Amino acid sequence: MPPKTGQSDTDRPAWEALEALQIDGKRLLHNRVTTYEHGDESAPFDLLRTRMLQQAHDNGWRRIGLVSPNAGCGKSTVAVNLAFSLARHRDIYSLVLDFDLRRKGMTNVLGQFPSLGTADVLRRQADFSDVARRFGPNVAFGLNSERRVQDPSEILQSSMAAEVLEEIETKYQPDIVLFDLPPIMDSDDNFGFLKKVDCALVVVAAEKTSMSQIDVAERHVAELTNVMGLVLNKCRYPSKTQGQVYGKY
Repeated sequence: MPPKTGQSDTDRPAWEALEALQIDGKRLLHNRVTTYEHGDESAPFDLLRTRMLQQAHDNGWRRIGLVSPNAGCGKSTVAVNLAFSLARHRDIYSLVLDFDLRRKGMTNVLGQFPSLGTADVLRRQADFSDVARRFGPNVAFGLNSERRVQDPSEILQSSMAAEVLEEIETKYQPDIVLFDLPPIMDSDDNFGFLKKVDCALVVVAAEKTSMSQIDVAERHVAELTNVMGLVLNKCRYPSKTQGQVYGKY
């Protein structure tokens, strides 16, 4: 499948000005992104998206974090799948930001490698438009670069990062902001920033994440923000119409 470009017909100038995401369908399928095209394979994430939007609407939540107990649970893949699923709601504008500054999760999944990254934006060394890639009229990804980030914990917990995020939200006026956040048990990167999101989804891996790890992660998140629910990722189902994600609420 040849690379495609995320096309746009948005009437929001700030969104229109963002560089379009270059879509490589083969890469997305290889990385288990099933929501780029609507169909049976996208159904589990579409259901998760709908539940997420319902809870966000009912509770007045906009900033939603995606966390996991440890690395390797697939939260970046979940974030990208949710992003493409959200894109089908043309009246909802969504920012999907990679704040796991130690890793290049969404960068690798999407195959987009900006020379500057989210950390540069949060340190006021770059503009959001330098690291953003837009898909369609209503979804924009904020990606990490391939460069190693010094002091990611301090960046995320800084007042400057909070101010920059507010400025981005003021300029782009998103309805939903999804954050791909660091694993909760691997470092202290999350502990300051989780207080700045409205809620969090905890992504766990089937047959890998233990019940004790789930319990510890959920308690840590609950101390800092609202727990929207658990997402059981990497499930194995006999039917191809059933996916790899189950939202537990």
